[in-house]
Amino acid sequence: MTPTPREALLTIRRELAPAERENRLIPRIEAGLTPVAVLAELAAQQHRIIRSDRRSFLVLAARCADTPAGGYFGRLAEGESQALGALNAFAAGCGLSERALGEREPLAGCQAYPGQLAWLALNGEPTAIVLALAANFAAWGNYCAITARALRRHYGFSDAACAFFDFFATPAPELEDEAVAVVEAGGLDQRRLAEGHRYGRLLQAYELMFWNTLADLSPAAAPEDDPGLGLA
Repeated sequence: MTPTPREALLTIRRELAPAERENRLIPRIEAGLTPVAVLAELAAQQHRIIRSDRRSFLVLAARCADTPAGGYFGRLAEGESQALGALNAFAAGCGLSERALGEREPLAGCQAYPGQLAWLALNGEPTAIVLALAANFAAWGNYCAITARALRRHYGFSDAACAFFDFFATPAPELEDEAVAVVEAGGLDQRRLAEGHRYGRLLQAYELMFWNTLADLSPAAAPEDDPGLGLA
């Protein structure tokens, strides 16, 4: 029996939720053990990702013009633009100027996610993409919420410097409702469910690759270590 669109979104989110210990960097950030130099690298890699993802969503919006999916992807692109503006303050808090932010070299493990999203923008089935994004947005939002709290508690970052993470951590029930409407309008069948699961599995894997690539730059530290030590 084919589930309702909302049931499908909830199911794929539950089935593809990462295990607690799969992300090796987030616990270090949460404990204040990640060097600021690694946080700066996070900012630099996100600078590339956000710009790429914005273009991918704009491509999807154009592909799906005159359908509910077109408006949905267009709003996701607008969100990326808003996040990009907030990213500069986080980078500055890490000691990176706007120029330095753009000059950092891409890390392959960090840039696999936007590469996959760009592939989906050109080749993916739109309804299945919405399902996949529902799973990934939940994981990414949780990581951002943890990071925002840790930046304030352990690193003394200002609200402006945390705004990038606050943006993605803030629940958006209206966007969830719109995703449900898009899936309903696009039609839901077993083929789209399978494609959504496949797309989502890859996005989740690349999401973890992003964080764990950065974790490899941050040696495990003892709890008493100063998070400001080890700057590059």
